Amino acid sequence: MATATQPPPQQKPSEPVRPAEHPEPVMRVTRYDKVSSGMMAVVIALILVVLGIVAWWYATRPAPEPVLVPLVSIDDPGGFEDGAIDETLNVESPEEEIPNASPVDEAIDDQQIEEALDSVVELSDRATQQVQQVLSTDPQTGGTPGSHEGTGSRPLGSGDGTGGLPREQRWFISFSESGSIDVYARQLDYFGIELGAVFPAKQELVYLSNLTRNPPSKRVVTSTDAEARLYMSWQGGQRKAADAKLFERAGVDTQGGFILHFYPQKTEQQLARLERSYANRSVKEIRRTYFTVVPQGNGYSFAVTRQLYFR
Repeated sequence: MATATQPPPQQKPSEPVRPAEHPEPVMRVTRYDKVSSGMMAVVIALILVVLGIVAWWYATRPAPEPVLVPLVSIDDPGGFEDGAIDETLNVESPEEEIPNASPVDEAIDDQQIEEALDSVVELSDRATQQVQQVLSTDPQTGGTPGSHEGTGSRPLGSGDGTGGLPREQRWFISFSESGSIDVYARQLDYFGIELGAVFPAKQELVYLSNLTRNPPSKRVVTSTDAEARLYMSWQGGQRKAADAKLFERAGVDTQGGFILHFYPQKTEQQLARLERSYANRSVKEIRRTYFTVVPQGNGYSFAVTRQLYFR
């Protein structure tokens, strides 16, 4: 008799058993990692602190002391703008040279000659009056330099020019005419320039300062013996009318007088440094230096536009 047999039970696959000497890996921060990361953080913090200290020092460091150019007083400036007295013009002509040339016989109107002589005499009288006005107000100052670009010329004195020209004959300063009178007044106050109105008939000099105020500060003197500053006078342009309006704000009528600009020594030294650094030429070689006023940050500065030289 056959007997029924049961199939053997199915065995589950056994899981691999990891040997005890090979434990499972675990990610963790070691003491070395903590020390190295701490050192890196300290180094980065020190670098940032040093950069912050350098930036703070650079932003708050004091300005360097300006190098002052010594003032040089030249009693005999010398020089003829058109050459020496005994020189003659070298004019080339295609015509044959004739030593004793004679004009064409032509009738000359006596009235024309008289009119020309009258004009010459009138111009001479005007020049004499201007010289007398300057000498009567301050015989120790250096002249009446121009202050507007493109205006006329002035005499250079006598001699061969080797001693150089004084500053009042070399310098021409131009103020922009596009701004308002208030902007012009801020420029004058920024450079410490005082306005002065000379009245020869009254024998007095009226100073104006703090020009941005309305009215400006005013003071009147009857003697200019203590005045040793460089002064400039207008030779053209429209800013002369602006000066007259500033005097009107102070209740001063400039009719019968003439207006001067008085420059403090600090501003004069600034102009001298700019003149020397423009082309590194000696002041003895410079015939003309032209300055203009330009905005700089919250203020203004002078800039040299061009120079003319003796040689």
